[in-house]
Amino acid sequence: VRLSNKVSFCFVLLFISLLTFLSEPLPWAPESLKVSINSTHQCLHLQWSVHNLAYHQELKMVFQIEISRIKTSNVIWVENYSTTVKGNQLLHWSWESQLPLECAKHFIRMRSAVDDATTPEQRFWSNWSSWEEVDVQNSLGHEPLFVFPKDKLVEEGSNVTICYVSRSQQNNISCYLEGVRMQGQQLDPNVSMFNLHNVAFIRETGTNIYCKVDRGDDIKGIVLFVSKILEEPKDFSCETRDFQTLSCTWDPGRDTGLLKQLPQSYTLFESFSGKKTLCKHKGWCNWQVAPESQEMYNFTLTAENYLRKRSVHILFNLTHRVHPMAPFNVLFKDVSVTNATMTWKVHSTGNYYTLLCQVELYGEGKVIQHNVSVKVNGELVLSGLEPDTEYSAQVRCANANHFWKWSEWTRQNFTTVEAAPSEAPDVWRNVKSVQGYCVVTLFWKPLSRLQANGEILFYNIVVEDLDRPSGLQLLSVPAPANRTELTLDQRAYQIHVTANNSVGTSPASVLVVSGDPGDEEVEEERVKGTEDGFSLSWKPQPGNITGYIVEWCDRPRDPLCDLQWKHLGPNTTSTVISSDAFRPGVRYNFRIYGISTEMVPYLLEKKTGYSQELAPSDNPRVVMSNLTSHSFTLSWKDYSTESQPSFIRGYHVYLKSKAGQCHPGSEKAVLSDDSVCCKYKIDDPKQKMFVVGNLQPESFYEFLVTPYSAVGEGPHGAFTKVTTPDEYSPMLIRIILPMIFCILLIMILCYLKSQWMKEKCYPDIPDPYKSSVLSLIKSKENPRLTIMNIKDCVPDTIEVVNKHEGTGKSPTEPEAAKPTYLYLLPAEESYSGPGPCICFENFTYNQAASDSASCGHVPVPTKAPSQLGLLTSSENLLTALEKNCMNSLEEIPAGESSLNYVSQVASPVSGDKSSLPTNPPQPELCSEYKMQMAIPLGLAAPSSSGSSSLSSITLLDEGEHYH
Repeated sequence: VRLSNKVSFCFVLLFISLLTFLSEPLPWAPESLKVSINSTHQCLHLQWSVHNLAYHQELKMVFQIEISRIKTSNVIWVENYSTTVKGNQLLHWSWESQLPLECAKHFIRMRSAVDDATTPEQRFWSNWSSWEEVDVQNSLGHEPLFVFPKDKLVEEGSNVTICYVSRSQQNNISCYLEGVRMQGQQLDPNVSMFNLHNVAFIRETGTNIYCKVDRGDDIKGIVLFVSKILEEPKDFSCETRDFQTLSCTWDPGRDTGLLKQLPQSYTLFESFSGKKTLCKHKGWCNWQVAPESQEMYNFTLTAENYLRKRSVHILFNLTHRVHPMAPFNVLFKDVSVTNATMTWKVHSTGNYYTLLCQVELYGEGKVIQHNVSVKVNGELVLSGLEPDTEYSAQVRCANANHFWKWSEWTRQNFTTVEAAPSEAPDVWRNVKSVQGYCVVTLFWKPLSRLQANGEILFYNIVVEDLDRPSGLQLLSVPAPANRTELTLDQRAYQIHVTANNSVGTSPASVLVVSGDPGDEEVEEERVKGTEDGFSLSWKPQPGNITGYIVEWCDRPRDPLCDLQWKHLGPNTTSTVISSDAFRPGVRYNFRIYGISTEMVPYLLEKKTGYSQELAPSDNPRVVMSNLTSHSFTLSWKDYSTESQPSFIRGYHVYLKSKAGQCHPGSEKAVLSDDSVCCKYKIDDPKQKMFVVGNLQPESFYEFLVTPYSAVGEGPHGAFTKVTTPDEYSPMLIRIILPMIFCILLIMILCYLKSQWMKEKCYPDIPDPYKSSVLSLIKSKENPRLTIMNIKDCVPDTIEVVNKHEGTGKSPTEPEAAKPTYLYLLPAEESYSGPGPCICFENFTYNQAASDSASCGHVPVPTKAPSQLGLLTSSENLLTALEKNCMNSLEEIPAGESSLNYVSQVASPVSGDKSSLPTNPPQPELCSEYKMQMAIPLGLAAPSSSGSSSLSSITLLDEGEHYH
């Protein structure tokens, strides 16, 4: 019991002592606590000091810091900060707030404890300092709405807190991230915050965040800059090229995306020397080698920006990181046909270093490598080269003892010397017989560079007549020609072709032409082409044969043909012919020749085919003939099947009719336009005529002829229309056509004989100037007078013909048809004129009285001619006619009288000869041809007496001229 009491008493004393210690202040408590704000980085900076500490005394202390938000009881951060404290030292500590400092009040306090081994009795916390309040909202201003933080810079994947501060508690405010509304948490009636988790990089210009009042115009926003994470440099390496400078390179990785807002820097630090340099470039940096020839280097490369820092390390020996410079002064000497010597120089790296150089030779698609060890100068002999060939040689070097990297290549070209061509030209021919001569076209292929051994200048062609070996022809063809034409007799010739360059001549290519064009009748065989070409095969030939030649044209539709050929050995009986010139739908013809030991080619087989068959491209031009009422004939003889894009197997004849019935030999077919027709099939492509029968007379039909092949038929173009005639039309045509022909023949004959018919049926009126009478009558007084004058000849008779139309007289009356004569001249014994004239009657000038528009009847008294003596002279006659013409003619009805001209120098003749004088006086020849006159009939009545000898006169119609 006593022991128990003693223990209790000791515990009480200890507790009382502890309470006494705690109630006393710690001599090294934090004092003078000050808090400042950095709104840009949302940081609180704390500054304080520790009093009662000797000037030279140092203690390791722990400071516990508490931070509360909105109210002191809401502690959001507690941190123990350890540091060594010296006398009168100002201590600093910073804290970055996730919530913008403008969004809420913050309270800070702290306490301290000694954590030093020299003072173990002081390991108790001091009293808390008083709370320091930080309220930024008081300095915001009077705007209604604020959004924070402004222009914050974070890495992608970070968490960010956004808040707004409103001056009014009644407004509903919404906040948006890139147009998407955010859900937040209200801190107090005026403040709400929004937590953004794992933010992503959107654009270099930042992410847009804004808040607005739902029923107002107030909008405030900020830009959140999100940076990509700074990557660690990759492939960090350092090397030297001249043992004076180290070049360090690295891959900086992807860009952060915010180079303007978040610049990054690179620092190079070498630990052995302790030197540090700030690199000016993003991916490389130079370091000067120490003059004391430091061999080992330990570099640290640090990439840094405001948000992050990355570092990489490298340790190496300088002699193991040698990257030689490129060789220089590469030359070629002693270049011959097949050899050349290559020399080059390298940059010096010291006497203790040997370089390994690699030489690559490019020529004719081949690459040859050589390795050479050098120190200063390098040399290599290149052998086994081709003549007149351009080569390219390149060289590079590396450290032979510690290989690090090859230097850059140094390239140089050279060309070997020319030599005589090594191969004979590949020669072929085309033989044609023209007018008893043999026209040979020689073709040859250009030699390759390996075969030519230089530039080919010309080709020599020697033609030897085998019948006369002494007869040689030499022909030189300049390059680059690849053909020539020879005109030879129908004999055998041996042709030698050689290629020549500046050095020499190639071996000769020999070909024998027998004078036969070689167009033997050989059956043509069809072959089918593929994408790889045409596979051709032929039967082996017995006897001695030196080889085969396959001939074809790359462009068969071209007149120049572009002849191609292929030489094959004597043991080859098949080959594949391929060419980039082969086109679908084009027929290619192949000829296979055998070459005898005498070098004479002869035709073995013919092949033809398409690389790819296509449907026929056009239809034949059809001619219809023999159209009857029941049939017609179609023909297309000019249609060429060889020009078609496939082998024509036959033809289809389509026939449309309104009845739509198909006869035997045809089948119904439905066309692409859903029309139904009858189809006739012709299986023989050589048959180019077809008779369409079983038709109906006077019916309408349409037809179309199209070829077909293995891949389809020709285009379905427009149909040709035809209508069958009736059954009687041919008979009528056989009758009408000859009649029309006869009528046309008669019309043509009439047209050709029109002049003859006119002369026979209605001759022209004689011209008085051209009358034969003028040649008989010659004037005695004036021989030059040839035209009758009215004063020179006195008419003696006027013939009056009376017509009675519509008078009702009997046609039996003879008086109406008999002409009467008016005798105007006196009796022979009383006539004192120049003498009687010979008169005759001219019935050609018989005119109807109705033709005159102004003349009428002239009453003539029916007296004896002797009573008309006052009219015996021409003057008296004209005077009487002028006075009585206009009045007398009006009395004559139109159509009742006619006028006959009674010519002179003849006796009057009339229809009634009895009315003339029975014994007229015999007239004498007039001295001249007297003027003729015409008077209307009926002007005088015929006399009943015929005893007097009269002259005839006729009066002209009004408007006619006197002659």
